[in-house]
Amino acid sequence: MKLLTPTIFLLLFLFVSTLSAQVVIEEEPAVSRMMTSYKEVNKSKNTVEGWRIQVFATADRQQFDRVKRSFEFRYPNIATNWVHDKPYFKLRAGAFATKLEATRMLHVLKKEYAGAYLAVDKSMSPMELLY
Repeated sequence: MKLLTPTIFLLLFLFVSTLSAQVVIEEEPAVSRMMTSYKEVNKSKNTVEGWRIQVFATADRQQFDRVKRSFEFRYPNIATNWVHDKPYFKLRAGAFATKLEATRMLHVLKKEYAGAYLAVDKSMSPMELLY
């Protein structure tokens, strides 16, 4: 009897572990069409919205180039991006998915670039967020 009890438990465990459950989701046709439409719209977009840190802005191209080179030398691991919004040249750093991530880096950069601030970028490539 003592040997039979562990054997029964083992067989019962093996039987229960081989059972598989299936989940069936029933949804309204309108919801299904809306989700399909939502997926297609998102697939067609090749940009995402994210955050960058605007480090510097000036109308003087030479000053902009000096600051850009200096920034890239000091922070080689932070990607830079610049925008020419006439008449200003704007140096932006990083590519962050959330405001919290960008804020963390902003605190580091504020030590050297007091005028730095967060900027929303609505035309980021999704690949930029991976690095």
